Amino acid sequence: MKGLLVDDDTLYLDALRRALQRRGIECEIAPDAATALAVAARIAPDFALVDLKLGEASGLSLIEPLRAIRADMRILLVTGYASIATAVEAIKRGADDYLPKPVSADTLQRILLDAALATPAAPADPGDDASIESPTMIPLHRLEWEHIQQALNETGGNISATARLLGMHRRSLQRKLAKRPGPERRPPSGG
Repeated sequence: MKGLLVDDDTLYLDALRRALQRRGIECEIAPDAATALAVAARIAPDFALVDLKLGEASGLSLIEPLRAIRADMRILLVTGYASIATAVEAIKRGADDYLPKPVSADTLQRILLDAALATPAAPADPGDDASIESPTMIPLHRLEWEHIQQALNETGGNISATARLLGMHRRSLQRKLAKRPGPERRPPSGG
């Protein structure tokens, strides 16, 4: 399996590439959109891990051209600033996954292996809640937690300023912070 890692953080890219190579996954890296498209055209990777923020550019703009290079390429969008709006936009544009950053080599390998092992399933029962869950979809409570953490970071940890920034009461924010999200559930596997 070969991949393309696109991120303007070259230290993160190098570390992730080395970790993936130790797991038998060969990767090329690209620090910007133009380089990413040139590399993708040359190697036609099985997957591309694309950061949402590429300097002044958006990783969303790479989804369509990457898909044009190889229609079955698995495109995983990653971001340190997860939001429902960008998750929806990424999926609409054709991304296969939307993940919070940093993505570890173990997580990426698991996602790629799960996708490779997936077989076309029978149509799901519309009344079955498990049929709409995705093992890679970020749960809403996790997105909210990440958003709060980003706001806390921007205000230097000031709870009152963070609450004002988020448009909520300080006590509501404190209650949300006390409820740190637990481990994410995986859909039950058939068997």
